[in-house]
Amino acid sequence: MKNLRWVAVTALLVPSLAMAWPWSTDMMDQISIKPQHGPMGVRPFPEHSVPVPSTKTSTRIVDMDEADATKNPVAATPESIHNGMKLFEIICTPCHNYSGKGDGPVGMKLTLQPFDLTSDRIQHEVTEGHIFGYMTFGGAIMPSYANDLYPNERWDIVNFVRHGLLPYSQNWLKTHYSADKGHYDYTNKGGNQ
Repeated sequence: MKNLRWVAVTALLVPSLAMAWPWSTDMMDQISIKPQHGPMGVRPFPEHSVPVPSTKTSTRIVDMDEADATKNPVAATPESIHNGMKLFEIICTPCHNYSGKGDGPVGMKLTLQPFDLTSDRIQHEVTEGHIFGYMTFGGAIMPSYANDLYPNERWDIVNFVRHGLLPYSQNWLKTHYSADKGHYDYTNKGGNQ
C-alpha cells in the first residue's frame, strides 16, 4: 500500500516539475507568428518576377466572369487528355462517376445531383474557361479544387472533359452498366481497362 502511494505521488510530481500537464497550452499560446497568418503570411511574388516556363502557375483569376472569358492555355494534346483522364478518375469520379453523368457513389447521396458532364450544355455551350472556373471556385455542391490541383492539372481535366470524356463514357457504360440489374459494376474500374 505504501509503495502504491509513492507511485501516485511520483506520477503527480514528475509532470509538475516539467510543467507538462495535459491542459498546459504554453507552446500553442506564444507570441510567435503562425505560418500563413498576418499581413506577410502569403507573400506576393516580387515585383518584375517572371515564372519559369516549367512551373505550374497561371495568371490570377478572381471570379467566374473572368474565368468564363479565359482561353484554355493548354493545348488538347493526347498527353494532356490522358493526364486529364487520370486526374478525372481520381478527383471527379466519386461524384460524376466514370460515365461523367453525375451519378457516382457520392453524387447519388447528395440532395442536388452533380452536373452531367456529357450533356450538350457542358460539351458545347459553356466555355472551357467556365469549366476551369467551376473547378477553381466550386459551386452549389462542388468544392473548390484550387488548392488540390495545379492550374495546368485543372486545364488537363478541362481538355479531357471536352475532348475525351464522351468516348470514354460510352466505353465505360458498355462494360460496366447492367441494364437488367439497373446498376453499375465497379469491379473493373476505369473505362480503358
